[in-house]
Amino acid sequence: MSLLTRIICCGLFAAVLSVAQAEGLTIEITKGSQTAVPIAIVPFGQQGSIGNVKLSDVISSDLGGSGFFKALAEDDMLTKPSEPEKVNFRDWQALGQDYVVIGQVLGNGGSFNIQFHLFNVHNGQLLMGYKLTVGGNELRRAAHHISDLIYEKLTGRKGAFNTRIAYVTSAARGNGRQYMLQVADADGYNPRTIAESPEPIMAPAWSPDGSKIAYVSFHTKRSEIFVQTLATGQRQSVSSYPGINGAPAFSPDGSRLAITLSKDGSPDVYVLNLANRSLTRLTSGLSIDTEPTWSPDGSTIVFTSDQGGKPQLYAIPSSGGRATRLTFQGDYNARGRFSADGRSLAMVNGNGGRYRIAVMDMASRTVNVLSEGNLDESPSFAPNGSMILFAANKGGRSVLSVVSTDGAMQQKLDFQSGGVREPAWAP
Repeated sequence: MSLLTRIICCGLFAAVLSVAQAEGLTIEITKGSQTAVPIAIVPFGQQGSIGNVKLSDVISSDLGGSGFFKALAEDDMLTKPSEPEKVNFRDWQALGQDYVVIGQVLGNGGSFNIQFHLFNVHNGQLLMGYKLTVGGNELRRAAHHISDLIYEKLTGRKGAFNTRIAYVTSAARGNGRQYMLQVADADGYNPRTIAESPEPIMAPAWSPDGSKIAYVSFHTKRSEIFVQTLATGQRQSVSSYPGINGAPAFSPDGSRLAITLSKDGSPDVYVLNLANRSLTRLTSGLSIDTEPTWSPDGSTIVFTSDQGGKPQLYAIPSSGGRATRLTFQGDYNARGRFSADGRSLAMVNGNGGRYRIAVMDMASRTVNVLSEGNLDESPSFAPNGSMILFAANKGGRSVLSVVSTDGAMQQKLDFQSGGVREPAWAP
């Protein structure tokens, strides 16, 4: 399959998707880490009208899915204290736990008062105590925030649970389909549609501040790149040249987009200045050059090209210059995406007909294959660089998967009502 054919197919796969709803979402740990740290998230004590969100379940799912922690099942707990003075550390030592989290939730009309405590089980030391007040519809967000606090306290790295993802889905509508660009919590809950069309939507990309999304729409029967502001829903067409308008990627300062255009012949990489719409052409020739991504410092753009015969990743200065090849392992490497610190580059690595998610260490140029599927695609780093979100094929259906950057932990976000594709993790 040629690179261009594969790109077109990846976009048109949206035609067979179904709409994703939070009610039909299941999260399944498909691979666990043997070195994960044992932690017990005790069900929070509740007073007043709390609703149907169970904070301990959300926190356990967050931490357990990170690959760094193994959350104790509630059924295995000997006691379920919600107050610090009632914690018997011998109980948790007997269960082999390193840490225990307890808490309380007080329903207060339209708001909730939440407090929690994090203890070291081995010495009984209080590592963190925290209180917060949230609105009536913000319990899940509060749970993700607590997960971030615990994660950072115990690992020294910021969490990424209270973040968002974007993805593309579609649903049958009359004799055709309705395509939707959706934004949801990082665990797939609370989805909302920000754009829809009877024609395909592709390639969502977040602005650096998370306030906008660029994407490709075929609503006029041809490709066009839009930038949409999430708070207002206002969108603006920024590229509608003849031929391909595709693969937008924001520069680190948000002022430019790297895009793919075929207006001058073969698909090439350009840089579009969003203020004055001026274009800078970076590549030229007969090869297919596409899927650009910026290095975090803005100095380099990595893109996919078949100039060597098969799709591989190349780097070029963002101001223009000579392109150099980055990847040599496998017969297919595409869709490069940098981690926030610039030390790692995620990609789709193809070898022997299998397409899996891999990570290149930019210092040593070594490549480590992380996922285990056959048709894995569209990798996107978590803001803290600890996990990678991607689309995977499971039993003929497209699902979202998350793998830790060491490959030790993998989980699947399965939307029972349909599949999802082209995920992008917000900054």
